[in-house]
Amino acid sequence: MSQLYNGAQAAVLATEWRRTISATAAAVTRPAICNWVSRGHLKIHGLDDHGRPLYHLRDIALAEKATRDRALRLVAH
Repeated sequence: MSQLYNGAQAAVLATEWRRTISATAAAVTRPAICNWVSRGHLKIHGLDDHGRPLYHLRDIALAEKATRDRALRLVAH
């Protein structure tokens, strides 16, 4: 089974990926992760011992890419 990440861990991973692509990229915050969930970009795959949502690594990467691609489209116009 793949490892699951909580919201804070997901935000750190997504920020690292964004900064790998662009040094000037904005950090991904925990509230942004919650926003991705509410918009349907990220699926919750369970809860940790403290009742916090957990996410699959692949899903975090796909959500980060989708939101980054959308932001780049908006800037281009």
